[in-house]
Amino acid sequence: MEDAKEVAPTTELYYPRKCSATNRLIAAKDHASVQINIGHVDVNGTYHNEYTTFALCGYIRFKGRADDAINRLAAEAKLMRAMDSFPHPSKASMDEED
Repeated sequence: MEDAKEVAPTTELYYPRKCSATNRLIAAKDHASVQINIGHVDVNGTYHNEYTTFALCGYIRFKGRADDAINRLAAEAKLMRAMDSFPHPSKASMDEED
């Protein structure tokens, strides 16, 4: 009788993620962690159903480094120019006064 019963395969309900900025494992109890999908757009700004996913752990967000991490990751993925290529706001305002 036991042979007649089919055993259902075990499926995992939790898949651990890694922080894209620090490469640390994001714990199941890290409720401050986020996963962000950044859409790919063409030169005209049209979205074409493609995106890149970034996961950030709560530690990065708590330390206030999430903005810098997203900018760095997006620049590495060629989604934007590196922040170093933009002029500093104080220098840009001085150029406008001249």
